[in-house]
Amino acid sequence: MSETSHDVIIIGAGIGGSALAAALARGGLDVLLIEKSESYADRVRGEAFAPWGVAEARRLGLVESLEAAGAHYVGSMVGYDEVAPPEIAEAAAAPMEGFAPDVPGVMTLAHPTHCQALYDAAVAAGATARRGVAVVSVEAGAEPQVEYEAGGHRYAAHGRLVVGADGRPSAVREAFGVPLESTAPRNWLAGLLAEGTGGWDRNVWTLGTAGDFAYAIFPLAGDRMRVYGLWPTDQRQRFAGADAAEKFLAAFDVDCCPHGKVIAGARAAGPLLAFLNNETWSDAPFVEGGVLIGDAAGWTDPVIGCGLSSAYRDARIVAETLLASRDWSPAAFAPYAAERSERLRRLRVIGDITTGFFCEFGELGRRRRRRFNETVQTDPLMSAHLVANLAGPDAQPPEMFTAEHIAYALNA
Repeated sequence: MSETSHDVIIIGAGIGGSALAAALARGGLDVLLIEKSESYADRVRGEAFAPWGVAEARRLGLVESLEAAGAHYVGSMVGYDEVAPPEIAEAAAAPMEGFAPDVPGVMTLAHPTHCQALYDAAVAAGATARRGVAVVSVEAGAEPQVEYEAGGHRYAAHGRLVVGADGRPSAVREAFGVPLESTAPRNWLAGLLAEGTGGWDRNVWTLGTAGDFAYAIFPLAGDRMRVYGLWPTDQRQRFAGADAAEKFLAAFDVDCCPHGKVIAGARAAGPLLAFLNNETWSDAPFVEGGVLIGDAAGWTDPVIGCGLSSAYRDARIVAETLLASRDWSPAAFAPYAAERSERLRRLRVIGDITTGFFCEFGELGRRRRRRFNETVQTDPLMSAHLVANLAGPDAQPPEMFTAEHIAYALNA
């Protein structure tokens, strides 16, 4: 068995892991970044990047890498929805600039491309990166160690800290013994990469509901789009079978979305994956010799599109912690845990309100959305969750993240 020594061992080279590796390597630390996949595949991960997350990426010095990889900025949101004619929705288009300094809108970038750009940035910064790795064991504690196999050989990597960035089904989290709290499933959620969508305005994204189907549509560069759908939990087989992708695309052909026919006539450019949608969190995502970031430490509702932003903030705060001091004890990560706990709590409130508007299928949901449309221009409380969604959960005062505010926003 070959043995190596490093300052930090990061397991998982997705968004959070590679961003953290790049920041730490640039800061002079010896970083080992290991990833099980040989190449990044489309697994229907988020591709809409809220302005506050783009600002976090800029603080990490990584925006230029994303832009060079083909990132696209979407400058306007049009709420195509069954409660308003399309021309009314278009007249009320919301600009996406101004939510973060020097960020012109919501950034979109294909997830595999996004991951590869960050991986390359980590390597360029000096991180030791290995792919096609099978992790055999993970030990935190006073002497952290990771055993893994790669290329037919077995290795033991020793370090001062192990970082778990291995996503939702995190084996590192299990090895650390960190529990997750969880909400009940809200709905079904599925996503699909569609191509041949050149008829859609590349400067517009939308979130709306028609009947018992909520949808979010985000243009990428070129003629591709990432489209998401949400529907009730009792309809498990709604988009099943050999023609599942075609049925899913056809669901976007609704009267209230005038360009939905573009999506209905598009081609699937990746897998259609559906899952029950819930939220999880850990109030203490660290142990002696180990810390969790990104989805490994808990995730928010994808309907609010803040998963990428949250992962970047995780990477930024943990990087600052490690580069500021050689004290990497559990106490050093307590501020990170406290900030993350409150951040995810606030994001859950945003998710509660957003779901209450768009995934309350039926007349109650329609009444809520009509009231929102009628009052949002005159009542700043009605837009508080939107501002927090786009500018960051710390961009609104604490009273906007209470049960009382949820009740006010959803009062129909």
